[in-house]
Amino acid sequence: MAKTNWLRAGLLAAAVTASLAACAPMQGRETAGQYVDDATLTTKVKSAIAQDSSFKTATQVHVETMQQVVQLSGFVDNADQKSKAAQLARGIGGVKDVENDIVVR
Repeated sequence: MAKTNWLRAGLLAAAVTASLAACAPMQGRETAGQYVDDATLTTKVKSAIAQDSSFKTATQVHVETMQQVVQLSGFVDNADQKSKAAQLARGIGGVKDVENDIVVR
């Protein structure tokens, strides 16, 4: 009987541990709140680039955000535009870092 109780207690502990681990976000994943925050940052960065007169076609710059890190990609006409896009992204409150993968063509 005592052996059965220990077995049940062990199984219960394992089940609780597994349940709690499943609720925690996995590395590289976002919670729903983080996703919304990142989507808001993406929108703010896109808006800042679109409103800047340096960019004729802001649609050629793509913006993605994950855990407050903004990744810029796409194409621009010159190095000044590439730098300006990164500067605008860094100027948005809440952005932790900017990865500038824009290509000058």
